[in-house]
Amino acid sequence: MKRNLTKLAPWVAFGLALAGAAAALIPEGKTRGFDVAGFAALPVLEGGRVKPADSVARNSLLVIRSQQSFRFDDPAQGGKARTVSADEWLLDVLFRPEVADRQPAFVINDPDVLGLLGVGQSSTRYFSFATIAPRLDEVQRQAEGAHQIDPKQRTRFQSAIVNLFDRLYLYYRLRNTMQIAGQPGGLGAEIAARTGQGAAERQQILAELADFRALPPPAGANPDAWKNVGESLAAARTGGALDPTLEPWARLGTAWAAQDAASFNRAVEELRGVTGAARPEAIALAGHELVFNRAQPFYAGMVLYVLALLALFASWLRWPQVLQPAAFGLLCAGAVVHTAGLVSRVVLQGRPPVTNLYSSAVFVGWGAVLLGIVLERLYRRGFATAVAASAGFASLIIAHHLSGDGDTMEMMRAVLDSNFWLATHVVTITIGYSGTFLAGALAIAYTLRRHAVRVHDPVTSKTLVAMTYGIVCFALFFSFVGTVLGGIWADQSWGRFWGWDPKENGALLIVLWNAIILHARWGGYVREKGLMAMAIFGNVITSLSWFGVNMLGVGLHSYGFMDKAFWALAAFIGVQLVLITLCLLPPRFWAARPAEGKAAEPA
Repeated sequence: MKRNLTKLAPWVAFGLALAGAAAALIPEGKTRGFDVAGFAALPVLEGGRVKPADSVARNSLLVIRSQQSFRFDDPAQGGKARTVSADEWLLDVLFRPEVADRQPAFVINDPDVLGLLGVGQSSTRYFSFATIAPRLDEVQRQAEGAHQIDPKQRTRFQSAIVNLFDRLYLYYRLRNTMQIAGQPGGLGAEIAARTGQGAAERQQILAELADFRALPPPAGANPDAWKNVGESLAAARTGGALDPTLEPWARLGTAWAAQDAASFNRAVEELRGVTGAARPEAIALAGHELVFNRAQPFYAGMVLYVLALLALFASWLRWPQVLQPAAFGLLCAGAVVHTAGLVSRVVLQGRPPVTNLYSSAVFVGWGAVLLGIVLERLYRRGFATAVAASAGFASLIIAHHLSGDGDTMEMMRAVLDSNFWLATHVVTITIGYSGTFLAGALAIAYTLRRHAVRVHDPVTSKTLVAMTYGIVCFALFFSFVGTVLGGIWADQSWGRFWGWDPKENGALLIVLWNAIILHARWGGYVREKGLMAMAIFGNVITSLSWFGVNMLGVGLHSYGFMDKAFWALAAFIGVQLVLITLCLLPPRFWAARPAEGKAAEPA
């Protein structure tokens, strides 16, 4: 019976986990009678790529509020609390700005900024545009002064005020994307008055402020020739034909402003039909991304990795023959969901899996999890499951915090616009990151176990050392090959193989450190503890190459200065140094030593 349970446990856990993750794919029903999901699936062009309106809504609200939905007391419902989705919020911003202005969409944490707004004693950190509006001129004045200062030299307040102003400007652009905010009659009135007095000025405002382009090009035209409302109205004013999607958009906006669900749903269906006739590929792409957004595979992956860890920890207390295989099944389910998310991003972007810092975090964790699954299948002792699940969870948490700037699938910079090199150099060297971090994680597991268990088990220790040694060899190979490929790409791009650029130096340090670990082991300079301590320090080397060089803001690989993660990186390095010290100390050094004459615990 126990044997059967041991065999079934991983499959049952795997199946239940995937079923739970797949539940998010169930289509959403109507929201208060409105086909908000249909609106969310409509394709638009924003940030240089076609995406569903849902992505615009989620990314914009994430930038402005750091959340993809929010809950507040709705005056329209007698002060009852309700949850507002990102899509509902975007509809309000576009077509009911007077309602959106009263919603607490802005998160403000800096005490000096709160003082500037006159809300320093407030018990909340979420504020509406209406609350901020009386101080807009002062916010703009302070932000203009701070903008003239190099980002590296700004004070905390200056950085915060620039951040707030940028978010206010994004909100302002959204309010004036489909119609001029506060203008009577909305988009329908703009269409009717497209040739009237003052039309050219209003159309220019709409064209310049529009955050996204909602009007697709006709069939057979350039697929990138999407227009915003202002551009389309200006073309109609000067003799061009009225875009066939303008009037459906106007009816949709009028229906939402009047909260007429039946008319809104008809307008959504009409828009989908007109857009699909002109650009069926855009409808398909937007639908795929909407499913991706709804599924949130990386969030689901985090949950499954945590469940795998909890099951494994429980197995150390009770029922190890059942819970340990179940933990492995949960880990495999997390890897499947993680892989599905990566593949979806590749399809949506038409790019290899690593294109920016966010995707590198997702990929590093994915690589570590796959390596951990292989190790667990080889050794079957549970430690690889624990380390792999921890690495997968940690990397997805990092990716989550890197997603706060909005769209994580933005267009590539010109120097990076090469699918061949992204698929070879970038992917290969990121696999090297995965291996080095996994080796460090295994060494951390060795260290914590060494001080946690009362009875030393040399077989388990040797297994962890063997795992770490093998992964360091793996990481050295991919780091070296990736660095060489990077030199060839640099020669093609900049006319030289090597220039001692900070990122190049970081890549070289990873190669050298992994090589030093292996040579130190081969030469007998380090044994178990020394090897594991050096593997933990590999985490420090890799983190500096991965994140540290982005904080310098110099070099040919500096595609964007970032300073938000400085203290997090410093804390990470500090923790690694503490763990190295702990690794080198005698096991359970705080415990009483054995009495004289008794066998001492082997180190």
